[in-house]
Amino acid sequence: MSELIRPWTEEEGAQAAREMFARTFDSEPDGVWSAPGRVNLIGEHTDYNGGLCLPIALPHRTYVALRSRPDSTIRLASGREDGLWTTRLEDIAPGSLSGWGAYAAGVAWALATDGQPVTGFDAVVESRVPYGAGLSSSAALECAFAVALADGAGSAWVGPSPASEEGRARLAAACVRAENEIAGAPTGGMDQAAALRCASGYALLLDCRDGSVRQVPFDLASAGLELLVIDTRAEHQLVDGQYADRRATCEAAARTLGVTTLREIDPSELPGTLDRLDDERARKRVRHIVTEIARVVEFVDHLSAGDVAGVGATMDASHASLRDDFEVSAVELDVAVEVARAAGALGARMTGGGFGGSAIALVPAGSAPAVSQAVLRAFADAGFGEPAFLIATASAAAS
Repeated sequence: MSELIRPWTEEEGAQAAREMFARTFDSEPDGVWSAPGRVNLIGEHTDYNGGLCLPIALPHRTYVALRSRPDSTIRLASGREDGLWTTRLEDIAPGSLSGWGAYAAGVAWALATDGQPVTGFDAVVESRVPYGAGLSSSAALECAFAVALADGAGSAWVGPSPASEEGRARLAAACVRAENEIAGAPTGGMDQAAALRCASGYALLLDCRDGSVRQVPFDLASAGLELLVIDTRAEHQLVDGQYADRRATCEAAARTLGVTTLREIDPSELPGTLDRLDDERARKRVRHIVTEIARVVEFVDHLSAGDVAGVGATMDASHASLRDDFEVSAVELDVAVEVARAAGALGARMTGGGFGGSAIALVPAGSAPAVSQAVLRAFADAGFGEPAFLIATASAAAS
């Protein structure tokens, strides 16, 4: 196997963040908080269409060591970036910031505009969530800061406890606002919900129409399986216009069809519904969303019934729809999926926003090295860069 990205233990992550804080600010932080990356098992691009999705939290986490300040200054450092990133709370507004720090500062802004007591802070970030891999490194960053700032507010926190389900939902909404309005990435809410509301050993069935969740048992080990993540290292960016274009097309189609979101379209009525759209591209986008939401239901049903073969087939169908109808796959993702299946995966698909990033493959336990080697050979033969791999287990939320 090529590079296998190992998660840090909680102790390793906390120590790395504390040591960097001491080097950067010559003092100790108030504490260390962390949030996970995520893998979406199925339900891609459904979140901003009011649909269903089924993510799990990764054991790979982003760690934030933070110390509150008495003024409004924010100073940030990252183990992956050079120098200090600085701003002031009063200078944060939509369109005012650039760079990686906008994701963290945006959370402070969103919480403050929501009436929460937020002051300036010094913070450092250390992470094991790969950048640009479609595993939601941005939401992991946002959500680690969200729980850090919520804890720092203590008894002055307004509204439901940030540790409660309602409180976690409000934190997730603040993180979505940070990403949409300050960082400028028009994503839905799945990533933040996964980072804040997932549970160890469970997949999170998220209904993006009303924000409700259901924990679905997800124990591959007992079924003799594991989930291999293939980071193609074909870097994706959600702020380059492609993601926004897909979202705008879906929203325009919903208006044309007279529905609030595409979630309202009954799959049994899909053919007639598509006939009402003049644009072939819009028809393809709508077909993906409606069928993908139905696949989430199928996936959960298969999972609940122990029908592993059915789960794999649903993953395969999802990838085909993302590749052909939503057109967000990439040649590296297609090769990874096809080779993983040929090497013994029961099912495989791209995961995340697409245009690069990662694929996931459901493989028999112990076969990940062989599947990885097959993908490595195929990438070398195609002249692609070397991919990386990790094993995904359903892990805990931000803490």
